[in-house]
Amino acid sequence: MSFFKRLRESISQKTESVTSKFKEGLSKTRSAFVERVEELILRRKKIDEAFYEELEEILIGADVGVNTVMQLIDDLRTEVKKRKIEAAAELQPILSEKLVELLKGGEPAALHMEDGGMTVILFVGVNGVGKTTTIGKLAHKFKSEGKSVLLAAGDTFRAGAIEQLEVWGQRVGVDVIKQAAGSDPAAVMYDAVQAAKQRGVDVLLCDTAGRLQNKTNLMEELNKIYRVIQREVPGAPHEVLLVLDATTGQNALSQAKVFGEKSGVTGLVLTKLDSTAKGGIVIAIRNELNLPVKLVGLGEKMDDLQPFDSEQFVHALFAGLIQSAEENEPV
Repeated sequence: MSFFKRLRESISQKTESVTSKFKEGLSKTRSAFVERVEELILRRKKIDEAFYEELEEILIGADVGVNTVMQLIDDLRTEVKKRKIEAAAELQPILSEKLVELLKGGEPAALHMEDGGMTVILFVGVNGVGKTTTIGKLAHKFKSEGKSVLLAAGDTFRAGAIEQLEVWGQRVGVDVIKQAAGSDPAAVMYDAVQAAKQRGVDVLLCDTAGRLQNKTNLMEELNKIYRVIQREVPGAPHEVLLVLDATTGQNALSQAKVFGEKSGVTGLVLTKLDSTAKGGIVIAIRNELNLPVKLVGLGEKMDDLQPFDSEQFVHALFAGLIQSAEENEPV
């Protein structure tokens, strides 16, 4: 079975609602990226240096990332020479396949959940990326799956942060463990872990203050929180999720590099993917960092936070290219 037929068969086994969410959420990126690639292939027809230069420009414009783009263009040049391809249309299946390979690298993207015990998830990231909203939506997801959830208001510095988390707690129907504004975040985490143990909850979701990656004292405070949780629940936190705003493009990649080095990040959450035409940042992050994308925000509704699925992403973004490539493949 061909590569494209395998992909299409895999996608057909997914739920239609999830497929639809990915398609809707990536519509801006599809318009700005994939449609430009298709237009380039139709207009240029021949593969030459001008073609590669334009393709490179489109990929970089979609925030696929310079390093990733250079690698991709080199791979395409190699395949073109090896297969003696001249027509741009014949490049469609190769381009699609290479992009799929980049996205699928280093897969395990599922959240690590403790069997028969409490799962502790710590959220980090700068202010304004959607951390608190992500926590609220994930609490809703876990609760809808029948799990008991508790929230920890560890962002004691930002004005209104505790109240914002409480609003989400009320909306979802879960309790929030908090202290007064300005309290020691590590003390809040200690209280939250003790409360979670006493209540026997399944999942504890912990908010933290927005970290600026150049603020050493804040990074040290994050490490203190980490140590408190680890002492009280051996093996925890089971996930340290860095929340990134997809609309910031390469800045999100820079944040991921710094946080990944300094704060024990185990996975990424990309928010506002539906609000950007630069969804190629997902490809850059998957390719340039050793960190899996665990969750993506595809809209403002409660259930629009979805587990990242590389096949769903590829299908939603490159459906036109994949269909065209499959039609042109030999049977």
